[in-house]
Amino acid sequence: MLTALVNWRTSPVGADRRRVGAVDTHSLDLKRRTLCVLASVLLCFPAAGVLKADVDDDQENATSSQILSKYLQVSQTEEDSLRGASMEVEINASIPKLKENGKLHALRKISKVGQITYHVLGFQGDNTVKNQVIARYLQAEQQGQGDGTLAITEANYKFKYKGEKDTTAGQSVYVFSLNPRKKKVGLFKGEMWLDSQTCLPVFEKGRLVKNPSIFFKKVDFERAFAIRNGVPIPSYMNSTIDTRLIGKVEISINYSNFSENGGTIDSTTSSDQTATAAHSGGDRF
Repeated sequence: MLTALVNWRTSPVGADRRRVGAVDTHSLDLKRRTLCVLASVLLCFPAAGVLKADVDDDQENATSSQILSKYLQVSQTEEDSLRGASMEVEINASIPKLKENGKLHALRKISKVGQITYHVLGFQGDNTVKNQVIARYLQAEQQGQGDGTLAITEANYKFKYKGEKDTTAGQSVYVFSLNPRKKKVGLFKGEMWLDSQTCLPVFEKGRLVKNPSIFFKKVDFERAFAIRNGVPIPSYMNSTIDTRLIGKVEISINYSNFSENGGTIDSTTSSDQTATAAHSGGDRF
């Protein structure tokens, strides 16, 4: 889809420059390897709508049990409902320390068998970001689709009900804290919000409990969903990755114009208030 990796090599002249060039080349090679694993990090974030768990016995109460039970009932056909759908995607990525950034506009399609493909509509920015961050994310998503080993399930997480609250936009949500049962790459410690009427996820955020590379210090993310026809549709995802060599890498993904069975719904004008409030930064824990 997006080809030709960035040429990181230098061309020193003279003995001294060759020595300096060798050091620079080694440093840049480390930076390249750091960028190469960024995409796989994003794919570590669990897919929405796969919660199949009860709270631990010592945390269980009537309210949380009822909420999770309802969620299980409405989430059974959630994944199948997204098959055959499409949506527009805008991916913005930046490496502030290198002063490089890029923006990709694409059409994301999910086939009837669940295969994800992208049709690139345009790109603006630096080739480093395009090839080493965005393109690798798209590749990794396609290769890692269908991997349920990192899902939000009772095998992977403990759940604790924190209560009901209203967002600044006025929507009522149930809040659960998530704690992984083991320290595994891809699992995260954080929170999940469920819409109080449908018990479907509308917001998730957290930090990976195990970094996928020694080049990473920490990986944080947050993402929101808009509920349409009983299905949580992706609204946006933001991620900040602190690396040891190139500083922060910032990635944001926005979804719009969701289409299902030939009909189009613009998720950017969604009435989902939780996604709007979280996206604006006005309602966070």
